Amino acid sequence: MHYHHITTATFLSRPNRFIAQVRLLDGTEETVHVKNTGRCRELLIPGCTVYLEKSENPNRKTLYDLVAVEKRYDQVSNWENYPSAFRKRMKNGVEKSLLFNIDSQAPNKVVLEWLQTQGYSKIKPEYTFGKSRFDFYIEKTDATTGKTEKILMEVKGCTLEVEGVGYFPDAPTERGVKHLNELAAAVSKGYKAILAFVIQMEGVEKVLPNTKTHPEFATALENAQKAGVEVWFLPCKVKADCLEIEE
Repeated sequence: MHYHHITTATFLSRPNRFIAQVRLLDGTEETVHVKNTGRCRELLIPGCTVYLEKSENPNRKTLYDLVAVEKRYDQVSNWENYPSAFRKRMKNGVEKSLLFNIDSQAPNKVVLEWLQTQGYSKIKPEYTFGKSRFDFYIEKTDATTGKTEKILMEVKGCTLEVEGVGYFPDAPTERGVKHLNELAAAVSKGYKAILAFVIQMEGVEKVLPNTKTHPEFATALENAQKAGVEVWFLPCKVKADCLEIEE
């Protein structure tokens, strides 16, 4: 997934979850739309570098969307707490920042692009099952037996990282709990059910439930896995103008 017309800016403040104040390279201060209603408190710190996509709609109230941010790692003193893959990505602290994509609409887009390369016979976004709407309904037909596997997939974007490990959610999500319960019910009805975490930063390979922020989600995830729901981790290549699932 690629962005167009990317601009670099400095983050100043976030008056509410929908907008932010930034300073462009020419010194102009601008109000921009934040494409993530989550907290992102550990990312959107005054003075950090952010990346904006300029809108092609001249009638919008905000000219830019904030889609990515550099997280600073100047204060890390013990890199041994981080997984080896993360240490390698950060060159044992030689690099001082890591780019995070925080566009909450990006995970579904990159998953769709990825699914289209995986040999599925049918991919249907926004599929209603029970009382929930899942991100994808997928079918895969075995060329030998002719049997068709029916799959429900829910996609979650992960933007919270602590010591090289991803965590979800960064804010309570009753909707997420509902989806997990519905996925577990789908397994009992013969579906393959998948919760796919799109990891929106490089170097992180797994996502754990953020028990402190939302213990009910952690419990629902554990119960869903016991019921047969698969959990997929989808690491990404992240650039200011691009987000792609690594093969």
